[in-house]
Amino acid sequence: MSESNYNVIQPENGVPIKAWTKGVTLEPVAEKQLRHVAAMPFVYKWVAAMPDVHWGIGATVGSVIPTKGAIIPAAVGVDIGCGMMAVQTTLNANHLPDNLRPLRTAIEKAVPHGRTNNGRKGDRGAWHEIPQRQIGVWRQLQNGYKAIIEKYPKLDRGNDVNHLGTLGTGNHFIEVCLDESDQVWFMLHSGSRGIGNRIGMFFIEMARNDMRQHIKNLPDRDLAYFEEGSEHFEDYVDAVSWAQEFALYNRKLMMEQLIDAVSESGEVPQFSPTETAVNCHHNYVAREEHYGSMVFVTRKGAVRAGKGDMGIIPGSMGARSYIVRGLGNDESFHSCSHGAGRAMSRNEAKRRFSVDDHIKATAGVECRKDADVIDETPMAYKPIDDVMNAQKDLVEIVHTLRQVVCVKG
Repeated sequence: MSESNYNVIQPENGVPIKAWTKGVTLEPVAEKQLRHVAAMPFVYKWVAAMPDVHWGIGATVGSVIPTKGAIIPAAVGVDIGCGMMAVQTTLNANHLPDNLRPLRTAIEKAVPHGRTNNGRKGDRGAWHEIPQRQIGVWRQLQNGYKAIIEKYPKLDRGNDVNHLGTLGTGNHFIEVCLDESDQVWFMLHSGSRGIGNRIGMFFIEMARNDMRQHIKNLPDRDLAYFEEGSEHFEDYVDAVSWAQEFALYNRKLMMEQLIDAVSESGEVPQFSPTETAVNCHHNYVAREEHYGSMVFVTRKGAVRAGKGDMGIIPGSMGARSYIVRGLGNDESFHSCSHGAGRAMSRNEAKRRFSVDDHIKATAGVECRKDADVIDETPMAYKPIDDVMNAQKDLVEIVHTLRQVVCVKG
């Protein structure tokens, strides 16, 4: 029998952890978090840890948590529905101008990004005059939103339609990339923005309150959960589903704005997107069947990789990214990594690296090269080659992309 591609961690209490971490680092704090999750009584079969696994708030980023009869809101997290979208175009590398700065500027003008004024009035990362395209999509989302805020009016605090089709901050990005044939791709990473964050925070706190009497018995108060059939369980499932839909539309709208901006920039000849488009979540919960049972699968920093499922695994600002096809590995609950995974905290990256280090690491990429993006520098992430090597039994590589333009929030 062939040797498995994962390591098995057997906690004293709870289910096993199957960790696709051969050749990559599993930090002790992340392993401790995985053990805490594995100790929860409703986890089904085992916890699967992806090769990009690292410590996160509530639960480990890069973990797949199948549960029966309960969901942990902090394991889903606050960037509900965060994920990736990529589109191949008819453009080739030789269609791109030598100076890519005007292209980056055109994209930055077309898609609100970043955050100012603590996200309040005048925030540069939001629409001030909402475009018609956004208004049309919001009409499709509006009824679901109304149903949520009628029950929970505290959630209605603005930053909803004005965030639709906007990028956000942190590790969210827009990139122009070239594949192995020098074909041009557009790729972006974002989620459900302010409203998803608010829904996540609200229900995490609600789960803690609902479990007031039992929270001291949990291995971590962030593992407070809703039991199926309890007062707030279905409300949470409905709100999360709505936020995930918002995130999908958010990426679609940004992609349309990006394509329009590049088309109208005058920097490239006329082009069109091809059929190759992927739009996938990597922070979400879904009902799925595994090993003959219907379960809730929480993927926190993991992509669905069922047989034939298309996914995106981005590297860092200076590394390759991959368009992948799922192999349907049952033991990973049909999942793979969502990226390279952080090798250190944002503060550690800022302490350890200089602007000069970042400039060297992003040579050849048209991107920001200032002190405010040091926390996203390539050295803050695990080597993407090691991450891909550790999950050869989860996905096959369809395209390898290298970025030439990167827009950060």
